[in-house]
Amino acid sequence: MWQRTNKTLVCMPVFLAYSVEVCRPEHHALGLSVVSTGWGIGLVVGPAIGGYLAQPAKQYPGLFSEKSLFGRFPYLLPCLFISLIAFAVLISCIWLPETLHMHKNLEREVEMSGDSRVTDPHREVRHPEKKSLYKNWPLMSSIIAYCVFTLHDTAYSEIFSLWAVSDKKYGGLSFSSKDVGQVLAASGAGLLLYQILVYRYVHKYLGSIISSRIAAVLSIPLLATYPFMTHLSGTTLGLAIYSAAVMKGTFATTILTGTCILQNSAVSQNQRGAANGISTTAMSLFKAIAPAGAGVLFSWAQKRQHAAFFPGDQMIFLILNIVEVIGLVLTFKPFLAVPKHYDFK
Repeated sequence: MWQRTNKTLVCMPVFLAYSVEVCRPEHHALGLSVVSTGWGIGLVVGPAIGGYLAQPAKQYPGLFSEKSLFGRFPYLLPCLFISLIAFAVLISCIWLPETLHMHKNLEREVEMSGDSRVTDPHREVRHPEKKSLYKNWPLMSSIIAYCVFTLHDTAYSEIFSLWAVSDKKYGGLSFSSKDVGQVLAASGAGLLLYQILVYRYVHKYLGSIISSRIAAVLSIPLLATYPFMTHLSGTTLGLAIYSAAVMKGTFATTILTGTCILQNSAVSQNQRGAANGISTTAMSLFKAIAPAGAGVLFSWAQKRQHAAFFPGDQMIFLILNIVEVIGLVLTFKPFLAVPKHYDFK
């Protein structure tokens, strides 16, 4: 867990900053969606690689002997496979252009920032004076909103699986692990299509802030319906839970991608790496808190099945909605500030 979190802190700021810098402003939404899509695909494919390749001597006795290298080291094959993928990605990075060499982009950003010192077009563009990122309120306000929505999304992911597999007499759905996996797979597939085909148009016509607000508002009544799905069964339950999971995933992606765009547009190119580093560090802290808090909340809710005020799992989704409402409030003035040079509608 520590190694995975450590790699996230190192890699994600670079990916986010790079995706913004290599795309024109009108394509920032698509660039960040591609990063999110790649991360989502990894979350699906990664566990599959481990599941299919771990302990190959037991799973594929016709191909691997118990006395072979992979028999004596049952988890070597998936680790080796992942290492080969990482090596191929490392080699491919040789052909990636360095974004700091894109002087035209730098010149445009300096001009937008109002730096009057750039007078000679033949002279190398000089960066404006660096302001403290912690005093950049458009950046910090968007990071805070991003962290709150991340807390909500991570807690929801933790609670959803626990709630789905719990017995119906406790307010759950009595799903098997396989059923939950199928729901998550369908949600991932829908999310992939949404990010690649739809989100860019949502951002184009609504902008980062308005689309995030609409997604947050729609998430609230959607989550409120979850506790009542326990009274459904058969095809009706299947359609309801699959539809709800897909919609919840698209709403969460709309919000998180929108706040990422706000963060990257709040700083100049030479500060994007550091800004995304601060954002990812703060986000990882909230992601670490969310599963533990969600687990405690779920255990507490299971003990109050007959309470008069929001009994059982109704309390869980009520608290999730409260966190969502807090995030929604943080997208309004005077809390949220946006850069003057960019129109977020």
